[in-house]
Amino acid sequence: MKEGETGMDDNWKKIKEALTSTCWEVLSRKKHHHKEWIPTETLSKIQKRRKKKIAINNSRTRTEKVKARTEYTEANKEVKRSIRVDKRK
Repeated sequence: MKEGETGMDDNWKKIKEALTSTCWEVLSRKKHHHKEWIPTETLSKIQKRRKKKIAINNSRTRTEKVKARTEYTEANKEVKRSIRVDKRK
């Protein structure tokens, strides 16, 4: 290569940098604004469900696991029902 020439990699880096910076300026990132429709009651039910899920993973015997799984299933149904009602409001 001669003194004034740049390599193919250098050209590619410059083009890539120009494209990404332009796209970032023009498009940026879309910010998702979520509605705060989940009340604290539902959030507490979700926390209880998470604890029951942890209990399933920490149970050692099959009977403990079955019992924990039934409790989790009930808690999961309750959370889903509550969220469905909250969405309708």
